[in-house]
Amino acid sequence: MKLVLASNNRGKLAELQALLAPLGIELLPQSDLGVGEAEEPHRTFVENALAKARFAAQHTGLPALADDAGLCVDAFGGLPGVDTAYYATQFGYPKGDDTNVRALLEQMQNVDDRRAAMVSTLVAVRSPQDPEPLIAVGRVVGEITRAPRGDQGFGFDPIMFLPEFGKTFAELPVEVKNANSHRGRAAQQMLALMRERWF
Repeated sequence: MKLVLASNNRGKLAELQALLAPLGIELLPQSDLGVGEAEEPHRTFVENALAKARFAAQHTGLPALADDAGLCVDAFGGLPGVDTAYYATQFGYPKGDDTNVRALLEQMQNVDDRRAAMVSTLVAVRSPQDPEPLIAVGRVVGEITRAPRGDQGFGFDPIMFLPEFGKTFAELPVEVKNANSHRGRAAQQMLALMRERWF
């Protein structure tokens, strides 16, 4: 089965392709099919993921899978949330993983409450009008470190410390990260939903 991924993020593509392999799904990034980025005007992960999935399905004629994910920092009332990818830009930095990490560490310099959650919301639709989208949410709670650690992964992985492992996401082997990450947890739920309802 071919499924279009409503993202051009190569990190997400690699993670999700590995996680959905048991179903024999071929995940195609939307950019390979000439589809641009959907607008993400909403303030919740689920609304943005649904908008992206419907957009990709509409422009390709294929079932689509979208992920909207982000970092929710307790001390900031759950922000940056849906604005995670652009976090650094509000502080004058260019958009990017490294600048996001730098900006967050600067903003949290004098903050003692370091608790945060990485959240991934996956939405899959069979068509743009699918009345019953599949929705899976994965959430991992940890703490923001005071300096980056490790060189695996992407995004906020180097500063997201997981107490149960005693390491950041970026210090974990890829297979351990994929099995325990917010996206990994959402993908496992999505796998079960797809098996139950689509296959």
